[in-house]
Amino acid sequence: MNELKIIREYFKPIQPTVSVNNRDINYLEIQPNKEIENFVYCFWQLKTSKTLKKDYNYRVVSDGCIDIFFDHKQPSENFVMGFCRKYVQFPIGKEFDYIGIRFLPSAFPCLFGVNAKKLSNQCQELKKILPNFSEWINSEIKPVDSFESITKILNEKIIGFLKNENMHYDNRFLNSLNLIFLKNGCLSTEKDLNTGLGPRQLRRIFNFYIGTTAKSFSNVVRFQHILSAKPSKQSLKENKLYYDVGFFDQAHFIKNFKTFYGVTPSEAFR
Repeated sequence: MNELKIIREYFKPIQPTVSVNNRDINYLEIQPNKEIENFVYCFWQLKTSKTLKKDYNYRVVSDGCIDIFFDHKQPSENFVMGFCRKYVQFPIGKEFDYIGIRFLPSAFPCLFGVNAKKLSNQCQELKKILPNFSEWINSEIKPVDSFESITKILNEKIIGFLKNENMHYDNRFLNSLNLIFLKNGCLSTEKDLNTGLGPRQLRRIFNFYIGTTAKSFSNVVRFQHILSAKPSKQSLKENKLYYDVGFFDQAHFIKNFKTFYGVTPSEAFR
């Protein structure tokens, strides 16, 4: 669906999950095939190169996406994580190998017909949401398969979903997304989203396709815009990027950033 290219074009969800100084943990991303690039942002792998001395706390920052992921060594352990209004952190042990699919905003409900709101702010077993896909992962993904070969299998599977679904988007919703991206999330969703959707319709359609309200999603887009700018601790002080995206003072910016990231900007951009 070419209508969805605006999402891929304007939104690059960032997950700064691993410190560059931590050589015992590897994080890799592989881009999807052209046929599904408007639906899947990337395939990713998070794994240890050797057993760690203590449990690793995996932090997921707010990125507006829905992810399917599974344990490479035990593919029957597969899950789906919905849109999160704040960062999520949990220990995943001293040794791990997870592989995931990061779906661009609105793509998961479009492909699978699942209301994104049912997944918001939680991680669920995939078999409770998409039992057939869960069983397919368990039967087709092998622990001996490489990450690269698994991405090829996943590409073909999702291309198959795309061919079998007759999808339709409300253009008013797509126009609303476009405005949010163009403004980097810095807008009044009540005043600036003049796309023909009333407040109740806007809330309903964003809840279904994104998993939250237009306002909440805009806040995540704004946060992701700051991440994509890759500011340093010093440049944040000097250039005050947060003024450009609607923050009135530093304290408000720091509090908002910590909600989405889990640490202050000075800790994140050392």
